[in-house]
Amino acid sequence: MKSMTCKQLGGACDKVFSAETFEEIAELSKNHGTEMFEKKDADHLEAMSKMRELMKDSEAMAEWFESKKKEFEAQPED
Repeated sequence: MKSMTCKQLGGACDKVFSAETFEEIAELSKNHGTEMFEKKDADHLEAMSKMRELMKDSEAMAEWFESKKKEFEAQPED
């Protein structure tokens, strides 16, 4: 099990997510983002706006995703 924060995953807060795989932690982050979107949390909405800009460039998005995956893999086991 490894952990990363919302901020480490491109978000806006220090909420910690823990999972066995990067795909699992990405899903937890996505669900949290959805929750924050529904609450209209300003900081998270700003982070989502930046992510939408990144997503316009598929190569940049793939590089970002790969760098976050490597960061997850480098995290110590909980």
